[in-house]
Amino acid sequence: MQNVHDVLTTEEGQRAFAHWRLAGLDRLECELEAQLSCALMPPARLHEAVRYAVFGGGKRLRPLLCQASGVALGADRQALDTVGAAVEMVHISSLVYDDLPAMDDDSLRHGRPSVHIQFDEATAILAGSALLTQAFMTLRHTPIPPARQALLMETLARAAGPDGLCGGQMLDLDSLGSVIGLPVLNLMYQMKTGALIRAAVRMGALCAEPSDADLEALDRYATAIGLAFQVVDDILDVTQDSATLGKTAGKDAQDHKPTYVSVFGLDPSRRLARLLNEQAHAALAGFDARATYLRELADQIVNRLH
Repeated sequence: MQNVHDVLTTEEGQRAFAHWRLAGLDRLECELEAQLSCALMPPARLHEAVRYAVFGGGKRLRPLLCQASGVALGADRQALDTVGAAVEMVHISSLVYDDLPAMDDDSLRHGRPSVHIQFDEATAILAGSALLTQAFMTLRHTPIPPARQALLMETLARAAGPDGLCGGQMLDLDSLGSVIGLPVLNLMYQMKTGALIRAAVRMGALCAEPSDADLEALDRYATAIGLAFQVVDDILDVTQDSATLGKTAGKDAQDHKPTYVSVFGLDPSRRLARLLNEQAHAALAGFDARATYLRELADQIVNRLH
């Protein structure tokens, strides 16, 4: 049984985390606002679509991971805010593309019409491209030495390209209607979902001066939570409704898409999510209390099941 001191310590920690999270989200919104063009600037329809996509809700998990990783290593807060905004732009870009009829063909995102539904397909494609390019413009403004800016750009480009998001989406499209094993499923989601999560964690660390050991541990943490995030998403897709999810529920099964639930089963997927969370915590064993926010974010990912 927990004693009173343990309970108070836990409650205090949760309050501290909630305060840190809200403050970080507020700064992120300000940074995104500063980096994106006004909706009234020409071409107004494109800027309106970009802002519709960016400010339409979402968990903002990746920029929070970037900030938490940087906090663990003592990085500059403004650098983390700028890098987090760039990572979020790439993530939002991928969602705009993912919803297109040629991809997942989903009309709902964050509880409202997808960009191509609210505007049109051509505008959605251009908005996704605009966000992707703006992300790298944003990184150029990071207040760190140019050589480290270049390393951030390389990290983000790798996560977004054929070894990351693009490659994972291709594997996803190729797998529709197919029966695949767990190794292929893991690879697909390590690229499509995990690559940008790993990049967010690594880029936060790169805003400081991490050791090779720090980066290796953070990579193991990020790999675990990247897969955990996807496992939980697959579980929620079959256990929650569209109103709760903010996107079309049950669409994976409808499209005959392989998921952790379809390949592994519902209860084994739940156990896998918990195991991955344990692995994430184990990866942070060498860090002190400054990695508390990373631990809390890992727990939040898996606690979406409750």
